[in-house]
Amino acid sequence: MQESKHKIPLGVSNRHVHLSQQDLEKLFGYQVELTKYKDLSQPGQFACQEQVTLVGPKGVIEKVRVLGPVRKETQVEVSVADCFKLGIKAPIRDSGDLEGSASITLVGPKGSVTLIQGVIIANRHIHMHTSDAARFELKDGDRVSVKASGLRELVFHQVLVRVSDKYKLEMHIDTDEANAACLNNNNYVTII
Repeated sequence: MQESKHKIPLGVSNRHVHLSQQDLEKLFGYQVELTKYKDLSQPGQFACQEQVTLVGPKGVIEKVRVLGPVRKETQVEVSVADCFKLGIKAPIRDSGDLEGSASITLVGPKGSVTLIQGVIIANRHIHMHTSDAARFELKDGDRVSVKASGLRELVFHQVLVRVSDKYKLEMHIDTDEANAACLNNNNYVTII
């Protein structure tokens, strides 16, 4: 297969929070709705005007963006560096796999929420439309290796493939991984 057939745009994911409606109301007020700040690359996903403060046993991170739309369960996604600052030990997990994950307190303008679990370091993953998955000969749940070329070339192994007709082709890594490889949102990576 030609290398260009395997090129995938990269998206660097900063720390963020997905809120349940219940937690949204505790933090921002009764019957409040998320306010769109800007659309994200994945269809239907958006960054919100709303921001929260993360409070851990050893530190605080302010102005953490909420992403919409609301979800069934609140999930906080941080990097390893964020965990050190907060004093928590979040597991590396696929999105939605929150059982036994780290705890934290979220503070908003109208109140706070202490999560018993819900903080993860998100596994690197690729969003693929069903047509892209067919082109790459992959299916939802597959794991692939991805090469990032450039100043600090490296290979990411065990990259989760997530397939849906609602997705747009893009690989997501966190800020720690992007910094280690000198990558940003305008780069491309290649499945190998």
